[in-house]
Amino acid sequence: MKISVLGCGRWGSFIAWYLSRQGNEVYSWGPEESESYRVLKETGRNEYVELDRKIKLTCDLQEAVSRAESIVISISAQGLRGFMKKITAFPVAEKNFILCMKGIEVETGKRLSEVLTESGISPDRIAVWVGPGHIQSFVNGDPNCMVIDSVNEALKRDLVDRFKSDLIRFYYGNDLIGTEIGAAAKNVMGIAAGALDVICVPLKGPLMTRGAREVARLIKAMGGSELSAYGLAHLGDYETTLFSQFSHNRTYGEMLAKGQRFEKLAEGVATSKAMRYLGQKYGVELPITEAVYNVCYGAGDDIARCREEINKLFSRSTKAEMY
Repeated sequence: MKISVLGCGRWGSFIAWYLSRQGNEVYSWGPEESESYRVLKETGRNEYVELDRKIKLTCDLQEAVSRAESIVISISAQGLRGFMKKITAFPVAEKNFILCMKGIEVETGKRLSEVLTESGISPDRIAVWVGPGHIQSFVNGDPNCMVIDSVNEALKRDLVDRFKSDLIRFYYGNDLIGTEIGAAAKNVMGIAAGALDVICVPLKGPLMTRGAREVARLIKAMGGSELSAYGLAHLGDYETTLFSQFSHNRTYGEMLAKGQRFEKLAEGVATSKAMRYLGQKYGVELPITEAVYNVCYGAGDDIARCREEINKLFSRSTKAEMY
């Protein structure tokens, strides 16, 4: 298959590396001005992977889009709508799009597949690829499980069957709403886990269960299956994030609770704002999400805010565990 991977940062460079190993003809695109592209162009590698010489690295977006049968997108979630305006300037009606990214659009509360649909891409041409695993582990040969989901059953099955390997065991997703919301929400919980690594490590167990429960309530309210919160896209990825030294979101929360700044992208910050919006829209109580939002966007001393939000969670009225 001819595949173009748009975005050559941490995850995008790994996807290009992985799909090339599966025998696909891969283009890897990045904007010429980005450091990620420059490093790969000059050295053929970054701190995560070394690109096979068979992979064509380009900064020409038209070239990358035009030659592909399937287009993988791996960029910051909040930049997707603007990026799609550039993509749809080229003939793409017959191409499949695979989103290897996790997030919810802050301004609208839209899932990323919805952003593509509103950009003119047919839902039958869209799939999402999410789940647990960190690049550092994959390139070390440590296997993991992931999921591909789509409203198009044939597309979903074709991609899973093409992409599976002894490094990644794929599952067929069966709830696009739950898969996307669950994948995005795990980054919010990752920030909470990082803060607890500093303030109260034993609370990471309750965080896992209560966090999954509130995400399940939101998924159900949005029309998905609440069971999706307990699958690979959310709980599986969430558990990996909670204890990983490689997670940007967990590290962001840890440094925030220490009064320090994490300079790399942590998608959970924007996602906490988007989930808060969705909770209000659908009338779903999201106490942990609200706490993460307050910590990320509040004013004053970061350490004090983290402790204050934990105290607020403990002072909430008593409820049935599975309300």
